[in-house]
Amino acid sequence: MPEKHSLGRWGEDVACRFLEMCGYQCLDRRFRRPGGEIDLILARDLMVVFVEVKTRGPRCQVPPEVWVTPRQRSRLRRMARIWLADHHDPAWIGYRFDVVAISYGGSDGGSELRHLVGVG
Repeated sequence: MPEKHSLGRWGEDVACRFLEMCGYQCLDRRFRRPGGEIDLILARDLMVVFVEVKTRGPRCQVPPEVWVTPRQRSRLRRMARIWLADHHDPAWIGYRFDVVAISYGGSDGGSELRHLVGVG
């Protein structure tokens, strides 16, 4: 995964598959509007879950979740309001913000995935 964008897409794919195996249903991916993007939007138990995926390569010494800044959280909340306005469903009882942090281990393996619930 030498390129930044291919590593990010790989991480989003891995995160989505992982969350689907955990019982989440994918509603949207890479939701974009002027001013921002949401990597994954899923649902589980009538809850909408907005997910920021952070993937870092083997040379990164800082955990991926550290890169989710307060400014990025604010942008995620703003984008979530836009998505909810476009996709209103009265059955949903709430929403939350999660982070999936992936440390890619390189060709030697050893990748690690962490699902951080309710971080927004």
